Amino acid sequence: MNKYLTAALAAALVLPAAAPAFAKPDNHGQHVSVVAKGNPFRKGQRFEPARAPHYTVINYRGHRGLKAPPRGYHWVRSGNDALLVAISTGVIASVIANSF
Repeated sequence: MNKYLTAALAAALVLPAAAPAFAKPDNHGQHVSVVAKGNPFRKGQRFEPARAPHYTVINYRGHRGLKAPPRGYHWVRSGNDALLVAISTGVIASVIANSF
């Protein structure tokens, strides 16, 4: 009888301690969003304004590290990246990541 009582008492002490390990995590209704890392622009791809809704055409003279674009090209800023884009086709000729 004493063995059963000791075993029951030990089980009563151990089982409640294991219960929080199986509890459902409570994130209080916060949604976690996954952000894709890396540069979405690559040399040779087409620059589509839909992928960069806040892009601006920039003057290379006002920014260090940007050289004069060849005829038919212009510099575009999208986020922190500088892109050398062909005016007529939209093809990306050069990408300078994190230049701003």
